[in-house]
Amino acid sequence: MKGDDLSEEDLELKARLEDCVERAQSRDPRLRIGAIDTLRKEIRAATSSMTSAPKQLKFLRAHYGTLKTCFERMQDSEQQKKHMADILSVLALTMSGEGERESLKYCMMGSLVDVCSWGHEYVRNLAFEIGKEWKFNGSSTPIESKINVVLEIVKFHMKHNAETEALDLLLEVGYLEMLSDEKKEEYLTMLLHLVDSTNYKRACLYLTSCSKYLSTPDHEATLGTAYDMYMKFRDLASALRIALLVDDHKYCGQNVKIKMVFEETKDFSLKQQFAFMIARYGLSVEIDDEMVADENEKNALQEVVCNTKLGEGYHILARDIGVMEPKSPEDIYKVHLIGGRGAKSSSLDSARPNLAAIFVNAFVNAGYCQDKLMTALPDSLLFKNNELWKASAVASLGMIHLWDPDLGFAELDKYLHSNDTNVVAGTLLGIGIASYGVKKEYDHAHALISEYSTGATSITRIGGILGLGIAYAGSRKDELKSHFSITLSNSQTPFEELVFSSISLGLVFVGSCNEEIAESIISVLKNHSKELTEPIIHLLPVALGLLYLGKQEMVDATAAKVSETLEEPLKKYCGLTLTSLAYAGTGNVLKVQELLRSCSNKLVKGGSDQGPAVLGIALIAMAEGLGAEMAVRSLEHLLQYGDCSIRRAVPLALGMLCVSNPKAVVVDTLSRLSHDADGAVSMAAIISLGLIGAGTNNARIAGLLRKLSSQQYGGYLYCVRIAQGLLHLGKGLLTLDPCHSDRLLLSPVALAGLVTVLHACLAMQPIIVEKYPYMLYILALAMQPRMLLTVDEDLKPLHVPVRVGQAVDVVGQAGSPRTITGFQTYNTPVVLAAGEQAELATEKYIPLTPVLEGFVILRKNPEHHED
Repeated sequence: MKGDDLSEEDLELKARLEDCVERAQSRDPRLRIGAIDTLRKEIRAATSSMTSAPKQLKFLRAHYGTLKTCFERMQDSEQQKKHMADILSVLALTMSGEGERESLKYCMMGSLVDVCSWGHEYVRNLAFEIGKEWKFNGSSTPIESKINVVLEIVKFHMKHNAETEALDLLLEVGYLEMLSDEKKEEYLTMLLHLVDSTNYKRACLYLTSCSKYLSTPDHEATLGTAYDMYMKFRDLASALRIALLVDDHKYCGQNVKIKMVFEETKDFSLKQQFAFMIARYGLSVEIDDEMVADENEKNALQEVVCNTKLGEGYHILARDIGVMEPKSPEDIYKVHLIGGRGAKSSSLDSARPNLAAIFVNAFVNAGYCQDKLMTALPDSLLFKNNELWKASAVASLGMIHLWDPDLGFAELDKYLHSNDTNVVAGTLLGIGIASYGVKKEYDHAHALISEYSTGATSITRIGGILGLGIAYAGSRKDELKSHFSITLSNSQTPFEELVFSSISLGLVFVGSCNEEIAESIISVLKNHSKELTEPIIHLLPVALGLLYLGKQEMVDATAAKVSETLEEPLKKYCGLTLTSLAYAGTGNVLKVQELLRSCSNKLVKGGSDQGPAVLGIALIAMAEGLGAEMAVRSLEHLLQYGDCSIRRAVPLALGMLCVSNPKAVVVDTLSRLSHDADGAVSMAAIISLGLIGAGTNNARIAGLLRKLSSQQYGGYLYCVRIAQGLLHLGKGLLTLDPCHSDRLLLSPVALAGLVTVLHACLAMQPIIVEKYPYMLYILALAMQPRMLLTVDEDLKPLHVPVRVGQAVDVVGQAGSPRTITGFQTYNTPVVLAAGEQAELATEKYIPLTPVLEGFVILRKNPEHHED
């Protein structure tokens, strides 16, 4: 500021400050002390509520060097020197050179009393310099010496609704990472004292969101902190969501955090809600006496965890919407709208159209326990068709009776005694499908399938193997490990059975990191590495990868062993598959870049390693919104510049990224690719149209598929029919999306089912169209009702108004912003589309879970009074 522009008041202030600077250099101690105290008061008053650069700081800029020299020469008491350091620390806010971090330097030399009283801007600058200090010096910085300053800044930010800035500082200095060392309890206690009931939800939401972008140790520490905060404030349902996300249970062990959540409350209704959340995630949990003391309550909770209520709730939704009436394939094809060929495509005269009709019928009527095709099919006609048709047709009864094993067993029992091995194979597979996700007290599936598949023909054993894999997916049942290990270790076992046994083991022990099973599968790969002409050999790496699904670095030892054991081209294919599955849903950018580099490399001679690399990009990015959008753009580039093996995998990758979420841009791309000159690209695009529209009844995709059905023949028409069946999955009430609970959780079993089928689709013609069409039934693992069903504390349906709208990202926003927009009000039960959330539109009830999806138990609000 020029002197001419200053008012009298400003000139007086400037003169007073300059006088203080002069006196601060005086030899008289009393003058120095008075000058320093005056400067402290003037600067503190100016910076406490800063909206622009205070005049005091402007006037003192010219004297910053003088005051620094004065500080270095000071021989006064320690207290006065600290006061001078406080002044310099604040002045460094505007005067410090880039990278010098003088504000922090003088702060640490100062009094360290009430640091935050110097104002918001000073505190923000101090936090920035602390972060820079840590980044510059790394872990060698003695952060413990600054821990009190850090915590004071965090406390200040928390108090002023700046939770994001507070947590950013803690993340930058590695505070949360220190929670894993010997001082964990001390640090955690200090941190938990900084949050209160008004801001812990915002803090936990921010920590959970940040965890997606952190490496494994930081990721686990951050989620652990969020879990501890929820537990402190007894937000147990939210704590359970974090416990499921961490999924820290080891092989043959229980998730410790889940047990702690159950033990924290005596509220039985709340525990029932926990059980519904665990069942939706697909985790096999045994309710023990520590979690629930009462035997009757324990049995009731175990029933809920075992999904025995799922089929009943699904039927309640279907009856309320009015879609219980079974549909036939003709109702889906709507041939009359295109007026062309295909009017008899679902008649029982031709094998392939008939097989397509069977799958369409199974997908559309999945879980309804009634249909118009199979229940009206005469046995004489069933035995007239070819082998694959018979097995798939009988297995479809299992899909129709999904989540109702009792009725499914009764319907399939008559086929168990057939003399036709294909019919028996389909029956065993059907029993497995009907039993998936539902565990009864009497375990029929294991006993029946084991009894009828032992010593039978190869096709019957394959039906039994796949049936067991589907029925017990995610259960980690030890009996099945012994059962399949015998098959894998027998040198006389046919190659097909080895592959399907490996796949079933991968499904049952998904995410278990079981080294014994991994050794067995690697041994099979090594012994049959020459059988590259068999397309299903590429399912063996998938089976191996399923054991490490989402486990990140835990796959490294197995990947190294594979690299040492196998030879090219199988080694490369297996390595990429393991990487993509181990990092599935993590959003790890480095791994995505690694896979993109792999796509740019030329094919290994005789190999097809780019297919799993392309699928891997989608797998890693699928659970995180921004990463998924960027992956779609990357796939567009691969489509333009990649070779044929890449182009054939891109449609399937797009299907994985947007499963049950028909985004207009992706629909346009797949529609274009469905007319591609390369038949494999065309078929993959058609199937992917079904995947992205699965369970949505999307009118645009339905029109595209109808148009394609009038133009395509043979295998292409078969793929169109499958896509039509997927589009109308469960008459529009089911989804294949493995993400749930506001997209926080990723069901490993559902993802395993999707991954297995998509890798099989990389060899669409030989596997899905010709030899193993029944592999499509593995999609049953990913099927879930996309519903919101509210029940009372006795688990009886309760009809209440809810607002349903598009979810809004409220991470980092102050206050309590609305979580949905563009909402409409309905009465429950309701169907939730992709990207939609619901909230209660009444204060009469209180939900026992923060996210309204699936089964939600409502409790009467004691503070609500009717007008």
